[in-house]
Amino acid sequence: MQAKDSSPPDGGYGWVVVVSAFMVMGLTAAVLKTFGLFFVEIQQHFDELASTTSWITSVTIVIFHLGAPVASSLCVRYTHRAIVITGGLLAFSGMSLGFLGLSMVWMYATTGFLQGLGISFSWTPAISIVSHYFSKKRALANAIASAGECAFAFTFGPFFQWLISQYGWKGALLIIGGIQLNICVCGVLMRPLASSCLLEASHSATETPAGNGASGMDKEDKSPITHKTFNWMLVRRPEFVLYAIFGILAAMSFFVPPLFLVPLSYSLGIDESWTATLLSILAMGDFAGRLLCGWYANLHVTKTVHLLTVTITLISTSLMLLPLANNYLSLAIFTGFYGFFFGTTVAVHITVLADVVGMPDFDSALGLFMLIRSTGGFVGPPLAGRIVDMAGDYRAGFYMAGATLVLSAGFLVTLDQLQQRKERGSWANIKPEKSALPYPSLHLLKLQ
Repeated sequence: MQAKDSSPPDGGYGWVVVVSAFMVMGLTAAVLKTFGLFFVEIQQHFDELASTTSWITSVTIVIFHLGAPVASSLCVRYTHRAIVITGGLLAFSGMSLGFLGLSMVWMYATTGFLQGLGISFSWTPAISIVSHYFSKKRALANAIASAGECAFAFTFGPFFQWLISQYGWKGALLIIGGIQLNICVCGVLMRPLASSCLLEASHSATETPAGNGASGMDKEDKSPITHKTFNWMLVRRPEFVLYAIFGILAAMSFFVPPLFLVPLSYSLGIDESWTATLLSILAMGDFAGRLLCGWYANLHVTKTVHLLTVTITLISTSLMLLPLANNYLSLAIFTGFYGFFFGTTVAVHITVLADVVGMPDFDSALGLFMLIRSTGGFVGPPLAGRIVDMAGDYRAGFYMAGATLVLSAGFLVTLDQLQQRKERGSWANIKPEKSALPYPSLHLLKLQ
């Protein structure tokens, strides 16, 4: 009854799903990543502090994370296709209603809450369905799908800047909302995998005929998925707790640089047209980092948690160096380094989660991890905004993000030590048992 896990299609129509997920990543995460272009416009329109304006992004991030377990459970009850389409409609509603720009609270509710819910209901099922369609090529499929975020962010930077200059920030929001309706088209292309499509995949692998046995398998297929989705007992496992704390600290940092990169460039006197290209450079580095690190991780040369620790250390170093830039060239170079190391981190951190909890608990772990990590995404941008307001310099936000990532690396080291200790303990328990079974007389001789 585990055919859906052991024998997924691993190709065929799965590549259509990967392309659809690629598009969804671009129309959700890439929009969130380049929203910093609207930061100064909205701040000036409402005449608010940086910390107040940054709450728009914080609300989006936290709802994105909080909605992940809900989206996962709805995929079990309905289909991935239905939830992705719903997410597209919610994302469109958030942007189109944000076009009205009634007040800052209104922006929190529309481009914050509705947009975040739309991203969650689109992003989570898209990632999930790709993992179900692939097994041997899962890492490659996930890397290609996630790269959509980078590819779209590369073009969205200058495109959004052009929209703002031509139609104002309100008109730009409305147009972007219309573009996000294409998420619904991508959702239509995602064949349901919650029960029927997974069953079809297992049938194609085992060549079993449809009939009463199929309906029995369908019932049994649904049960373990539902159980996995709501496996809250993972919070009692020390390894998962350590990794969740790492996720909180990392989320506090990851959303700060894209938010303050544009304002920092403005403070350096860089022209707006050149500023937009910084986000494109960030996206290119991110894209290269994901593909390269995903390829390297598949070689299994380095333990994934070790690789993640190295990438986190490098990304924190790049964040500490980025504020030293004093012109466009130096800022572009440091931005490229940050984007590359960020991409390497994103490429491997989900794989580490799977290694920590194991594949049977991966679905529930992913939902819980995103739920817990949301606290970091919610607190990080406002905290950085407060620090920026107090220091009167956007550089302070980058220093805060880099320091937080250094702290998060410490929890990865602790996690690795705990895993190694348990591995040594398990080997110590296994060896005496193996020697005792075939040669019990040796122990008798020792006792004599």
